[in-house]
Amino acid sequence: MNRLFLIILSTSFTLNIMAQEKIIQTAGRDQLGSFAPKFAELNDDILFGEVWSRNNLLSLRDRSLVTITSLISQGITDSSLTYHLQSAKKNGITRTEITEIITHIAFYAGWPKAWAAFNLAKIVWAADLEGEDAKTIFQREMIFPIGEPNTAYAQYFIGNSYLAQISDSQIPFANVTFEPRCRNNWHIHKATKGGGQMLVGVAGRGWYQEEGKPAQEILPGTVIHIPTNVKHWHGAAADSWFAHLAFEIPGEDISNEWLEPVTDEAYDQLQK
Repeated sequence: MNRLFLIILSTSFTLNIMAQEKIIQTAGRDQLGSFAPKFAELNDDILFGEVWSRNNLLSLRDRSLVTITSLISQGITDSSLTYHLQSAKKNGITRTEITEIITHIAFYAGWPKAWAAFNLAKIVWAADLEGEDAKTIFQREMIFPIGEPNTAYAQYFIGNSYLAQISDSQIPFANVTFEPRCRNNWHIHKATKGGGQMLVGVAGRGWYQEEGKPAQEILPGTVIHIPTNVKHWHGAAADSWFAHLAFEIPGEDISNEWLEPVTDEAYDQLQK
């Protein structure tokens, strides 16, 4: 019985040790080692090496939450808070959660302290404003919806595009949205009579180019008239989401011929 107890205790102890993540910290010695060696030792070896490393008892995520709450409550919004905000993000606290955490703290610690903390948190979680969050922000810039992923024509695009059909009667037109660097392939709108396409810039910044001609910048309000049987492409600038309305001009025997992609080399020349 005693042997079994020892085996269970040993196994439990082993699992706890395995669950721990040893935190290695050198900031104390790097910054204060020669001036305050004992403080540096306590910071690196005790605070981080022992207390923070007891993450089998309290997770790193929860320790980050406790720490940033303590710092903000004291009005400490210097590099130490920045470091712990970065650690909090690394330990799994999301942008949505940190905004709720700081908002909650504001009611107990004070509004100015929360403002100062938000200014740092915005920098730490800045990358989260890319991708889906950036798309959400871009949506607020225009009155037309972004729509759904443009899967039907994805093979003719580099990058992600989105399509929202605005009208399918009288004069059909759609809102087409491009993420940064997204562009469609070279293509031609064909028709034996009439036809072609008209683009109207809605939001962001983009490009339109006909074969053999310089690219034209498209901004909100820019109108592009695309003749039939002209090889061209259009898409977003490298540093901006972009949306335009696309009006299909009625005609006879209308069709689209999709051609080769716009290479990175050719596209990057536009940014110079």
